[in-house]
Amino acid sequence: MAVLVFITGIDTDIGKTIATGLMARFLSQKGYSVITQKMVQTGCQDMSDDILIHRRLAGCDLLEEDKTGLTCPYLFSHAASPHLAAQMEGKTIHPEVIFTASQKLAQKFPILLIEGAGGLFVPLNEKTMIIDYITQHSYPVILVSSSKLGSINHTLLSIEALKNRGLTLSGLVYNRYPETDPAITQDSVRQMAKFMVHCGYPDRIVQIGKTDPKDPVTPDFGLIFDPLLNDSQG
Repeated sequence: MAVLVFITGIDTDIGKTIATGLMARFLSQKGYSVITQKMVQTGCQDMSDDILIHRRLAGCDLLEEDKTGLTCPYLFSHAASPHLAAQMEGKTIHPEVIFTASQKLAQKFPILLIEGAGGLFVPLNEKTMIIDYITQHSYPVILVSSSKLGSINHTLLSIEALKNRGLTLSGLVYNRYPETDPAITQDSVRQMAKFMVHCGYPDRIVQIGKTDPKDPVTPDFGLIFDPLLNDSQG
């Protein structure tokens, strides 16, 4: 049975795409067959920019599944929230289309990393937010946070939202870029770890820094993925 993991963030432009690509790179280097998916992307045409970054970081070319649209079922030219970008083109996002594409990918690849759009409460349409979609399919979640001012508040709110929905938080990726005062980083990570434990989650946090897509350094995501993959085989 394939392992499907949902990667979300505390906000937009927080580092989800870089983190997802690096996680794919890590798993590939460990010998796993893995593919990434962007559920919906706005602000680009023809091909998902995020999928291109995923492939570049993972060290592979575009796949046939990218060219057929399975890895990004919805692509809109307007840089707006998914529901609005779709409306501006006279379209509606149907969550079942995304799910069907994910299932087709999972039939071929043992591990599927699904990158969301923005944060947990981004609307996909007038009825469904991203957190609703995750809850419907009970995906384990990896949350991407950052060193930006306000990240503690946004991170703790996201963790509490996952707890309230009864969702699994498999780990947190703390994006140190842009670099800030080390004392702030240290305290932020401590606060996040403490709140994860408070909410009943293991305090599995992996830090990433500035990444050069042409020569990426692969962080060790074993802290997050080893338990997740072991549970799937148990």
